[in-house]
Amino acid sequence: MPYTYEYPRPAVTVDVVMFTMQAEGLAILLIRRKHAPFKGAWALPGGFVNENESLLDAAGRELEEETAVRGATMEQLGAFGDPGRDPRGHTVSVAFLTFVVAASHPVNAGDDAAEVAWVPLRDLPVHDANDAPPARPRRPSSRPPAKTLAFDHARIIEIARLRLQDHLTDPTRTAPFEIVPQRFTLTELQRVHEAVLGRALDKRNFRAKITAHGLVEPVAAQQRVGRHRPAQLYRWKRPTPKRTRDKTG
Repeated sequence: MPYTYEYPRPAVTVDVVMFTMQAEGLAILLIRRKHAPFKGAWALPGGFVNENESLLDAAGRELEEETAVRGATMEQLGAFGDPGRDPRGHTVSVAFLTFVVAASHPVNAGDDAAEVAWVPLRDLPVHDANDAPPARPRRPSSRPPAKTLAFDHARIIEIARLRLQDHLTDPTRTAPFEIVPQRFTLTELQRVHEAVLGRALDKRNFRAKITAHGLVEPVAAQQRVGRHRPAQLYRWKRPTPKRTRDKTG
């Protein structure tokens, strides 16, 4: 006879906060819920953890089932288990954070998602006290504001934004996520940092820090088109493999 505890056991779920960079700023991948609770509301991709399934595996599975996105590098953000966050009962959710290039990850609604979309962060009822005026004028969004977020997902997104800011506060640190395409311009890289940090950065200082620390290397120069020379492309510089001492000699 299997042993059982006399204590209550809350259900365990996972949620994925996935950011990307769009022309107008940061966007986040959301699903519109097909079923109750919060039917019709926008929510983070996620769901219940299966028995004998790791949290990271559950996050990857739910993300793929609901949005068709797979293979993203994820970092555990934290646990959220306030009573009342889920009307179905006491549920503890472990949230994961990631940042991807949207063009590399086509999305398609599946499972219990009625719709999936990259929603501009400014269209959500999310406020970060550290936010400053945008570095560049924002273009109006073609998508109406997502007025409601399910569960406590607005709070989870706020905390994820702060964690992302911590990662990109120092431009000389290598970002743990896919924040730019494999080949990128320094202007593209700077725009991502400005969108995440919510403030403008000095162009000359930013580029000097990036290049001086050897984080990037230029890609072969492109051919001149017309009168204008295309912007120089860069890629992340791969670290030199460490040599190991031969212990047999």
